[in-house]
Amino acid sequence: MPNGEYLRYVALGDSMTEGVGDGDDALGLRGWADRFAERLSAVNPGLQYANLAIRGRLAGQVRAAQLEPALALRPDIVTVVAGVNDILRPRFDAGEVAGHLEEMFAALSASGAHVVTLTFPDMGRIAPLARPLRPRVLDLNDRIRAAAARHGVTVADTARQPVATDPRLWTPDRLHACPLGHDRIAAAVAHAVRLPGADDAWALPLPPRASSTALGAAGAELRWVASFLGPWLGRRLRGRSSGDGRTAKRPELLPVGEVFLG
Repeated sequence: MPNGEYLRYVALGDSMTEGVGDGDDALGLRGWADRFAERLSAVNPGLQYANLAIRGRLAGQVRAAQLEPALALRPDIVTVVAGVNDILRPRFDAGEVAGHLEEMFAALSASGAHVVTLTFPDMGRIAPLARPLRPRVLDLNDRIRAAAARHGVTVADTARQPVATDPRLWTPDRLHACPLGHDRIAAAVAHAVRLPGADDAWALPLPPRASSTALGAAGAELRWVASFLGPWLGRRLRGRSSGDGRTAKRPELLPVGEVFLG
């Protein structure tokens, strides 16, 4: 819709869009999509918002389970963000993942919605042990940009900004943004869709921080492996996902300030 006038916003995706890292399961998750909805609502009173994202989902699972419900809600703005869980899997096919994303871009754009997506930061700059995944991230980002261009999808190209890999924007597991990171992502999306009052301040670097010693950095890597990478690999070997048994936190369109209790 012109001039940032929106009535119905629907978010599709995985843990990033669900809001993991910003709040907790006991008190509730916020996340960048909620924060973006709040920004939208500030200039679009009466905006209704649904969030269909579920942690652990692969891009194909997002397409299979979330696309049709999203279309049924008739959004005029929708965000589609998925692919990180695919990147982390041993068998990764960038073309297949991008194909799932493009199917969603095409269907949602054809419905008349303004579709928005993100690119992903270089994981190796956040978690050094993840450096071998860099080619996967770069490849998928290029494919996302190309697919978005074919369907008139807006891209919040966070991957191009150095601040996106500042560890202070990420939780200790290095896979999920912390509250500050989620806020930066929301601001990036608001800027990408030219929401009134939004600017490029989200891309500004954080203040300088003290550098760690080599010993300290090595210790941090070992703690990360023991606390986060090991358990994640264990779930994969058992064929389990962090999203098993979970449903979307906000499957229905509601005014932004209302919490779904169903």
